[in-house]
Order: sequence, then structure tokens, then C-alpha cells
Amino acid sequence: MWFWFALGSAVFAALTSILAKIGIEGVNSNLATAIRTMVVVVMAWGMVFLTNTQGGLASISRKSWIFLILSGLATGASWLCYYKALQVGEASKVVPIDKLSVIITLVLAFVFLHEKFTPKSLIGCALIGAGTLLMVL
Repeated sequence: MWFWFALGSAVFAALTSILAKIGIEGVNSNLATAIRTMVVVVMAWGMVFLTNTQGGLASISRKSWIFLILSGLATGASWLCYYKALQVGEASKVVPIDKLSVIITLVLAFVFLHEKFTPKSLIGCALIGAGTLLMVL
């Protein structure tokens, strides 16, 4: 099941890039990010109430709160950078560079989460890096 959600994420991320590039024309990138964020907040809380999971707020640990807040700050910084890059650059060049996050995630997962870094993942990282260079140069 996780695969289908991950694939959905990729499809919606692709749509996000194209729709954002069209929508950001003539709009300050910070303002565009704020508008996008408002929509995401409404959707996310809508899903919480639709699935009746708002009662889980009280059981979230302090550690989880801290890391979820840090994750939110990282997301915000990512979106601000992404929208500014989309505003001044071509989507076909911005998106591949943004997807270098795959390589960075694998390295961080190895260092902090002690996930396995296999020969297959090393080859994948090399191919992603090489593909990104080919696309943006």
C-alpha cells in the first residue's frame, strides 16, 4: 500500500510544480508560498476532522511535537526556496535539482536512522546525481 501512496505523492508533486510555475507568474514567491500553505493547512485539518482523528492531539509526546515542528520548519524553508527557484528558473531545471533530496535523504537516513546503505542504493544515488547533472547542464 505504501507504494501507491508514494506514487501518488510523485504524481501530485509533479502537478504541483507545473501548476505553481503557471500560477506564480507576476506573484511574489513568498506570497505564493503563503497561499499554497493556507490551502495545505485547510486540506490537512479537513482530513483530520473527516477521519475523526483530532482526539489524538492529546496523546502526542513531547519528542514527537519537537520533531514535527522541526519538520514543519524544514518544509516551510523548502517551499520558500522552491517557489523562489521556480519563479526565476525553468521548472525543467528546478525540479531535478529539488529531487536531489532523494540522495540527501538516503545519506541522512544512513547517518541518523541507521538505515542500510546498500550497493544498490549507492548506484541509485550515483544515477540520480548523474541524471540531474545531465538535465540541468
